[in-house]
Amino acid sequence: MDTHDTDDTDDIVTIEPAVAAALASGSPVVALESTIISHGLPSDSSARIGREIEAAVTESGAVPATVALLDGRVRIGLDEASLERIATDQAVAKASIRDLGVVLARGALGATTVASTAYLAQRVGITVFATGGLGGVHRGARESWDESADLLALASTPVTVVCAGVKSILDVPATLERLETLSIAVVGYRTHAFPGFYVRDSAARLPWRLDSPRQVAAVIACRSRLGQQQALIVANPIPERSEMDRELHDHTLAAALDALDQAGVEGRDVTPFLLAYFHEHTAGRSLTANVALVLNNARLAGHIAVAAAARPASARRSTATR
Repeated sequence: MDTHDTDDTDDIVTIEPAVAAALASGSPVVALESTIISHGLPSDSSARIGREIEAAVTESGAVPATVALLDGRVRIGLDEASLERIATDQAVAKASIRDLGVVLARGALGATTVASTAYLAQRVGITVFATGGLGGVHRGARESWDESADLLALASTPVTVVCAGVKSILDVPATLERLETLSIAVVGYRTHAFPGFYVRDSAARLPWRLDSPRQVAAVIACRSRLGQQQALIVANPIPERSEMDRELHDHTLAAALDALDQAGVEGRDVTPFLLAYFHEHTAGRSLTANVALVLNNARLAGHIAVAAAARPASARRSTATR
């Protein structure tokens, strides 16, 4: 395997100037993953939608920081050309935490997952992160042991993740059980119903509900002062007007799982396969829902980051600085 020689003393993280300035001044910043752009959306529109996601964060008063790997460096914040490369280059790797070293050493393009985005963002001091849906326990995991790396990563990464629950293609009850076992807190945003990505209610219930960004920020501050190292999950349902029709969703999900079995797809290829199936077989409705929920999460994450930054420094200081 060809690798690029790297000076051990050389920092391999590049922080985009606006993001660096915001971090230095204590201004609100929201991390964004790049796998949504590279693997979650059609390539002909993904760069545009990536910028719309960033704009949703900006409109809420925070600075967006899309995370990716380019040319042997971690990039925290992307310029137009870099985002375009992540969106359109067919060779971009889906890079979870385990893949970071290999992708960087090879100088390859890498799109970060929930796990790797959270890990890299927290390392540079970004503690609020917006995504679409979390990974979790896959259906049939008793036999396959197929469980997303997101879960273990979030068990040791003190970030706040705003998401629309977990993708409905997963085993939702088993995922919630694993989150509980790993001491990862899950709160519903203005709901006690755990959302199911394309739909607002997965039929699972949550014990905690928070109704404003200020309430979320207060929880973040308490967790920081306690030194808790697990993530806080803020489950934010897709807007009601954008929710997929339940009958269409359930029918498509059943058909997608059958197609998955027949195709013999496994491991990291499962989620892209099932999302692509939804996009192809719902006349674009799932794609519309996907974009709407990600934008909704980005806006909320921005408002939470603003509320957290507005708290007194003594109440919000990161455990990493202690």
